[in-house]
Amino acid sequence: MKSERIYKVLLGPHVSEKAAMAGDAGNQVVFKVLPGASKLEVKNAVEALFKVDVVDVRTVNVKGKVKRNRFGLSKKPNWKKAYVSLAQGQDIDFAIAE
Repeated sequence: MKSERIYKVLLGPHVSEKAAMAGDAGNQVVFKVLPGASKLEVKNAVEALFKVDVVDVRTVNVKGKVKRNRFGLSKKPNWKKAYVSLAQGQDIDFAIAE
């Protein structure tokens, strides 16, 4: 995997109530990833960027919702998220230190 691809695979952390429960229960972190990203690419990107050991990666294709606006109906784009299981005792802290 090329080093440029590592920085493009992960789009950012996905923060939701379900992601918080997964983090508490199973030592997992949820990321928004590129729609064409494979599990191996996600694993290599997380290990390289955050210096942690990844045990398992599960990906989910999320369908975009249909929303109403003043012009009628519009569809939000589909996207992909990855549940990344970390090794016991490892953690990723997204807080920015100032």
